[in-house]
Amino acid sequence: MKTLLELITIDMREAFAKAGYDEELAKVTLSNRPDLCEYQCNGAMAGAKKYKKAPFVIAEDVAENLKDSVYFESVDVVKPGFINLKLAPESVSSYLNEMAGEEKLGVEEEKDPRTVMIDYGGPNVAKPLHVGHLRSAIIGESVKRIIRFKGNRVIGDIHLGDWGYQMGLIITELKKRRPDLPYFDENFKGEYPEEAPFTISELEEIYPTASAYAKENEEYREEALHATYLLQNGCRGYRAIWNHIMNVSVADLKKNYERLNVEFDLWKGEADAQQYIPDMVQMLKDKGFARYDEGALVVDVQEETDNKEVPPCMILKSDGAALYDTTDLATLVEREKDYQPDEVIYVVDKRQELHFTQVFRCAKKTGIVRPETELKFLGFGTMNGKDGKPFKTREGGVMRLENLIREIDEEMYKKIMDNRTVEEEEARQTAQTVGLAAIKYGDLSNQASKDYIFDVDRFTSFEGNTGPYILYTIVRIKSILNKYQQNGGSTEGLEIRPAENAYEKALMLQVLKFNDVFDAVYAETAPHKLCAYIYDLANEFNKFYHETKILSEEDEQKRTGYIALLVLAKRVLESCIDLLGFEAPERM
Repeated sequence: MKTLLELITIDMREAFAKAGYDEELAKVTLSNRPDLCEYQCNGAMAGAKKYKKAPFVIAEDVAENLKDSVYFESVDVVKPGFINLKLAPESVSSYLNEMAGEEKLGVEEEKDPRTVMIDYGGPNVAKPLHVGHLRSAIIGESVKRIIRFKGNRVIGDIHLGDWGYQMGLIITELKKRRPDLPYFDENFKGEYPEEAPFTISELEEIYPTASAYAKENEEYREEALHATYLLQNGCRGYRAIWNHIMNVSVADLKKNYERLNVEFDLWKGEADAQQYIPDMVQMLKDKGFARYDEGALVVDVQEETDNKEVPPCMILKSDGAALYDTTDLATLVEREKDYQPDEVIYVVDKRQELHFTQVFRCAKKTGIVRPETELKFLGFGTMNGKDGKPFKTREGGVMRLENLIREIDEEMYKKIMDNRTVEEEEARQTAQTVGLAAIKYGDLSNQASKDYIFDVDRFTSFEGNTGPYILYTIVRIKSILNKYQQNGGSTEGLEIRPAENAYEKALMLQVLKFNDVFDAVYAETAPHKLCAYIYDLANEFNKFYHETKILSEEDEQKRTGYIALLVLAKRVLESCIDLLGFEAPERM
């Protein structure tokens, strides 16, 4: 189903051509004066020089050919040459009824679906999730849903940090505390225990203790580095400990991500890419891409057009150890082998941009990925507190993610109980649903690349541009539809009628923008534009609600028309919040 803007543009192109002007001038946009008209075309201004005519004359020639268009109530030419387009109420209602009959509200799926991998989340195992992990998870999940909605095959990969120095630290500290465990007995030949020798709480205490001690004790640090080496080179006992760490950590991570309504298709990590490193390194040497620089193996990625230096991509350190560059390149080797993605999107902190520039260039230059494969860096800014600095606890430490979620849930619970409209148990469940919307909308309503202030008071407000306000609007629509059905009405098979007042038409126009907005959100990978859209839609609905007798309207045709419009508005809002990664409760 074409968007209304596309349909209008087709008529406009025909009108320009019929008047003897270039169709390329027929660009239609949303009006910057919505009080005068809904759409406008400024092509006559651009054509004035080419055709040596006054833009007003060109605009009048074109407008003459739009008189019979079914889409417009009026076509006005305004000096010096603007074409103002006001939509016919019948064309708006007709389009909305067609939208209502489409499973995806008229969004056209890709004719040639792509395979897209999204690398997001990226936590280190054996460490608790903290607020620094929030943005990657929230943005990545929304981007995944948006691209999938367009009919593409989308694979979300958490890409765990599961193979580095932190593993050696945990093994070393565990050996110090429990030297009697069979994992540290070189002569042990039996089966290792199925149950881990630690809980997630113990594991999360072991790592920071070991990390702090290693900074003060060089001998301990060397032992941890050696343990890392032994693990990565197949030490049987250490591999068994590593498996325990993974099982315990991943179970906890899944629980926490589930609370965020974030689902990964793949739970792969750096360890999965290790098997591809030796052959990849050999290929880089054999084909002459890699060179030695002070003992380290590097690939040059500087390009002639660069305005500043881009350092070489380091493949191996002088001691032969692999780095993040190595692992990320090997992961691309694995992804190419298993999935042949058309695009790989990395949702990571924008401060890592140089690293990914080096990796992407190296992968393209060396043929690790195909020339047509798109590698995209979606860098996000910092989540800051009201002081403008990275978000911390009241004590000044890094806040655990589960504590932040709990704090938001408590705030929402208090506000819901203040209304005294639901029982305590339902209020708790509703608080979790609304709290998640507060967190996700608070983040996603900001452009991903920009830093933003995480303001608990503002994000949990039921007024203004917030998640709770959006949900409150949806719940209000649900309430009206429920009352209509309780009074014997059916919401099936109803038809949206042409608008009879300004508030109704404004709501209709906002609903029908969904397809145009979604296409822009998809093309630009920009969830914040979806947030801006549903905020405007919620505002238009609430104006309509306050100015219109809906259920008490005596004219049955008008009443059923209103209900049909509300059913579609609810579907659009619910589709949008699903794309953003949250849902609405039944009551608030």
